[in-house]
Amino acid sequence: MQNIQYKALVIDQIDGEFIQSIKTLETNDLPIGEVLIRVYYSSINYKDALSAIGNKGVTKNYPHTPGIDAVGIVEHSENDQFKKGDEVIVTGYDLGMNTSGGLGQYIRVPSEWVIMLPKNLSMKEAMIIGTAGFTAGISTLRLTELVKPNAGKIIVTGATGGVGSVAISLLSKLGYQTVAVSGKESESLFLKELGVSEIISRVEFQNVDKRPMLSAQFAGGIDTVGGPILENIIKSLQPLGIVTTCGSVSSTQLNMTVFPFILRGITLIGISAQNYPTSLRPNLWNKLANEWKPDNLMQIYTEITLNEVKNTIDLILQGKLKGRTIVNMK
Repeated sequence: MQNIQYKALVIDQIDGEFIQSIKTLETNDLPIGEVLIRVYYSSINYKDALSAIGNKGVTKNYPHTPGIDAVGIVEHSENDQFKKGDEVIVTGYDLGMNTSGGLGQYIRVPSEWVIMLPKNLSMKEAMIIGTAGFTAGISTLRLTELVKPNAGKIIVTGATGGVGSVAISLLSKLGYQTVAVSGKESESLFLKELGVSEIISRVEFQNVDKRPMLSAQFAGGIDTVGGPILENIIKSLQPLGIVTTCGSVSSTQLNMTVFPFILRGITLIGISAQNYPTSLRPNLWNKLANEWKPDNLMQIYTEITLNEVKNTIDLILQGKLKGRTIVNMK
């Protein structure tokens, strides 16, 4: 197979510092895998930012190319399931963590990580969804199993972020009334355009309330931050309410009693897009490409080039990004 040179964002560890630069690499140096893919788009996620600053809980060895999302065209496949020219998606698993990721123009991965790009979904749209949108999709799927649109309001935290913004779009399309928790007062118009009916200040909602239970206000919730905010959602759920949780930027701890669980019968569901079963992925991607496809998908993203990734990573670490940011790798 031909050795191909390509551009990639590379994080080097030099004298204890983690340095980002664009380098020319070769496909012969990519990790072992059955499928070589020419990446057309990637996206920026919080995990990519952590990898770029040397978080060893995400990436253990450097130099490294981040990028937990990739969509592109198969260049070579040793698995008959895929052929040269197929349009495919890779999200989750170990991509961009300890395996060279989508912020390089080529990736090589195990065939079980790869799924065909669904019909009715462009490569650009696939990356606007990306891992964040796929996480929102899993969260929405689990919530809709137990809570119907007429049950009451659904609270969504981290509402202007990648997961939160797509979750609100999905829930609004499915007929749910959504309440957004956000620390960005300047983005109220953006949230209203996504479909929220009410916005709650993050500062107000994250105040620690030591009471074991609070007034029952919400039929369900999608939480992306954890900590006191998740505690207050759990305490505020109606009987038989459900909240999904997929993030811990606020805290990994829950300091509360079990009373909401045993007195109101609420359900807490953990969400992991990285480890979502391979067999279930095509069905959810097909939903996101068809009946669940957000109507405002093309209004919730920013497109950048590989050269602009460094500044974007700085912004995501400062909590200043909204919606989704995709990277044109062509």
